[in-house]
Amino acid sequence: MGVNFHEKKLVKKALESFYGLGPQLAARIMAKYTIHPLARLGSVPPKTITALTTELSTMTIENDARRIVQDNIKRLRDMGTYRGRRHAMGLPVRGQRTRTQIETAKKLNTLERGGTYSKI
Repeated sequence: MGVNFHEKKLVKKALESFYGLGPQLAARIMAKYTIHPLARLGSVPPKTITALTTELSTMTIENDARRIVQDNIKRLRDMGTYRGRRHAMGLPVRGQRTRTQIETAKKLNTLERGGTYSKI
């Protein structure tokens, strides 16, 4: 995968560090290869690590998952849906309160492009 982890790192946390791979999916992968939930990378045999690498290479994680999310947002914006317009304006998308407390949504609905922040 091109990512090197420290031997003392937990396998579960190493799997969860990939974008698009959450706690439940990490637990399923660990159960598939019979890895203890508290196992560290140094204690896992190399054969299992290569099996994990091949499993991860078939999944849509990291840049592929990010691209899918961005394509979905772009599709909503192009159709002119309510959600797409909210994304474009940098406002909360899922019905949150906007009279007060929208600073977090304004931060989350922006993308970093070339060192500057702009709306999605």
